[in-house]
Amino acid sequence: MTEYTVEFVGTGETITVSDKQTILKRCIEEGIAQEYSCRVGMCLACSAEIVEGEVAQPAARGLTDEEKQAYALTCMARPQSDLKLDRGKYPPSIEDTAAMEGSEPAAADD
Repeated sequence: MTEYTVEFVGTGETITVSDKQTILKRCIEEGIAQEYSCRVGMCLACSAEIVEGEVAQPAARGLTDEEKQAYALTCMARPQSDLKLDRGKYPPSIEDTAAMEGSEPAAADD
């Protein structure tokens, strides 16, 4: 088992996380207010942008393969190196969905 340092950009919070443990689980243990909801890699509430480092998150089904390179779902992500994460940053797929949901539906022709 290897332990890595996970630093949250802009918060001054740093934790040590084993490569066998999810980042979210360790946040909860340390009392860090990391947002989450489903805990199964689908809702993206726990998303964080990977500023530096690497994670393993094969069960992060809510992210595309490309997004898995730039974002971590902390409920699924296990560190593979020391990390810097920017919490509350969401991948383009969720931003696009939110924009579409907030738009007005087109008026129907009578």
